[in-house]
Amino acid sequence: MSISLRTARSVRILGVASASAALALGVAGNAFACNISEFSAVAKCDGEKGVISVTDKDPSGTPATVTVFLGDKLIGTQDVVGSREGVTVDFAEDWAPNTTYRVHVKAGRLVDEDIKSGVTTPDEACTPESTPTPTPTPTPSASQPEESATPTPSASEPEESASPTPSASESTPGAPASSVPTPAGGSSNLAETGASSNTGVIAGIAAALVVVGGGAVFFGLRRRGASSNS
Repeated sequence: MSISLRTARSVRILGVASASAALALGVAGNAFACNISEFSAVAKCDGEKGVISVTDKDPSGTPATVTVFLGDKLIGTQDVVGSREGVTVDFAEDWAPNTTYRVHVKAGRLVDEDIKSGVTTPDEACTPESTPTPTPTPTPSASQPEESATPTPSASEPEESASPTPSASESTPGAPASSVPTPAGGSSNLAETGASSNTGVIAGIAAALVVVGGGAVFFGLRRRGASSNS
């Protein structure tokens, strides 16, 4: 009878120890199992390109599939096997500032949910907006000179004289008319060439008159001398 009590007590003690060990193993197993808290995401720049990086710090190394969405639009899907130090996968995305992306993780039967709060992009984009350059004002070339403010009269349109010169017919009243004959048509060639084309004729007539006058004087003196001798 006493042996049975000892055996029962020993079995009871062994059962309690086994249960405690099982509980400890269960807690340890849950501690090393893959869960969503071991995944993180961030939006950053790789030079001038946008990138969304997802890091898996699962010490159990459970294979997982990471999918990134922008609303209902699929950005990309990649597989990752995490580690205690962390393994990162990058998704190239030309993201806009202050935009929230949804990151979903699927790791077997352990994880099938989104990273809490997703990932929100920074306030500034990776590539700053370019400032438009003002168009320079064109300068006139040497072959195209600027127009003069005051138009220059052309050769076909001579400037009018400020005070018109009176013509020969509008001479000063009382002045004797010229005895020199003018060419037909009433225009003088002196205004055009500086000397009349009839100058030789006029000189010849003047010489003839001088000769005739001299002869007349000589004839008159001779006649007077003859009269005085008689």
